[in-house]
Amino acid sequence: MKIKVAQFGLGPIGLETLKLAATKPWAEIVGGIDIDPAKIGQDLGDLTGEKALRRRLVYGSLEELVACAKPDIIFHTAVSRFRDAFGQIEPMARLGISVVSSCEELLYPRLREPGLAAKLDAICKRSGSRVVGTGVNPGFVMDVLPVCLTGVSREVRAVHVQRVVNASTRRAPLQRKIGSGWPPARFRRLFKEGRAGHAGLKESLALIAHCLGWKATDIVETGKPVVADHDIRTRHLEVKKGQTCGLHQRAEAKVGGKVRLTLDLKMYLDAPNPHDAVQIEGEPPLDVIINGGVAGDQATVAALVNAARNLLRAPAGVILMTDLPVPRIG
Repeated sequence: MKIKVAQFGLGPIGLETLKLAATKPWAEIVGGIDIDPAKIGQDLGDLTGEKALRRRLVYGSLEELVACAKPDIIFHTAVSRFRDAFGQIEPMARLGISVVSSCEELLYPRLREPGLAAKLDAICKRSGSRVVGTGVNPGFVMDVLPVCLTGVSREVRAVHVQRVVNASTRRAPLQRKIGSGWPPARFRRLFKEGRAGHAGLKESLALIAHCLGWKATDIVETGKPVVADHDIRTRHLEVKKGQTCGLHQRAEAKVGGKVRLTLDLKMYLDAPNPHDAVQIEGEPPLDVIINGGVAGDQATVAALVNAARNLLRAPAGVILMTDLPVPRIG
């Protein structure tokens, strides 16, 4: 039987998720949901350019969608904060609809919102639904991948991960999200207020600690702007020399009084030598590099779609990516 699929949030990632899902023989797309009045009522085939999505409509609410066709699973690509996502996902879970979300904090929701995480978990268990947060980062490169690498370890003493992303190749919303074109002082102020920077880095760290059975303490996260040393023009925007062109963000935690977990993220326009790297201090030691790095936008879409069938086989509740089988194309 085919899985009935819907998409919540029809921005660039949401539309690409729909297009990929439409290629899967197991998926039957039943519609999309968005709050943009210009999109409501439109044909998804027209929005995406995909013939396979013709006669599938955009609805303005979950209720309107369900009145026409109830999905088995919804891909949710709307917000980064779990508190914001809760109000969108909770009605889906109550109806017994499972959710794969790109919400960064949903990777490990109990870190910042243990009460809401427990509440959503209870709702899922009553209705038989499942919810998981995933993506490329968080969701794979800086958390699930290093956890998988420890599968060949006799002993692990520390885990370190670095990610360098050339943001010039990424979508417009991400280039703006990392502060491109801002005065550096504005980035510093907004980062301090929690309104700028990459979401989910602490969640990645917490997930690794959880999987290793470590009690992480003294979790520290820092962030600073990367300042352009030359004028930069991308397909989406321009940045002048001296303006912010991205970020350098870092999180670390102590285990047993020593720093044993570090995550270091550099994401800025024209970043040279993009790559992802993981070092496992232990027996045997591992030092793994992905030259060029994992292509963020394409990989995020794939991570969402590939998680769907594994999620539907999982027990009801709020699920961690590391509770599911090893991620694979599906």
